[in-house]
Amino acid sequence: MPEKATMERVREDKREGKAPSTQAGEFVREEMDHIREGKHGARSTKQAIAIGLSKARRAGVGLRAPAKGTTSSKTRRSAQLALRAGRAGRSGRKPSARRSRATHAALRREGRAAASRSALASQARTSARRRGPRARKAAAARAMRTKGPQRRRASARKAARTRARSTR
Repeated sequence: MPEKATMERVREDKREGKAPSTQAGEFVREEMDHIREGKHGARSTKQAIAIGLSKARRAGVGLRAPAKGTTSSKTRRSAQLALRAGRAGRSGRKPSARRSRATHAALRREGRAAASRSALASQARTSARRRGPRARKAAAARAMRTKGPQRRRASARKAARTRARSTR
């Protein structure tokens, strides 16, 4: 069950017209917080993200299932079912208490390093590398548009310093 604060942030994102993936990011953040708080662990950062995305779909965020050929059919099927459960609202079946308890117990036995800063950073780098340079550049350009003049100036200064350091 997602926390009240998370749901409120998601609703706000939706009101502001943000993409479903941005809305789903709030659930992923919540999952990372849970791991850091010690509620449970995760085998990998990828698993922690997957749990967050599944929660988002079940909560009604319109995040589409991955396209055919990008992930295993099992993962796609799981995402489709979660999406369907979210669209059905509360009409879905009550989750099995025994299964829920078993899943939670298994996650509690996993490590907590999946939510560390370094683990998240390396996951982000791997993911970005898979997308390619043009997609990375487009993402950076989108980020720049949301910054505003002062933060943009600061970023430009930082980039200039970085370039100066690498040309020595």
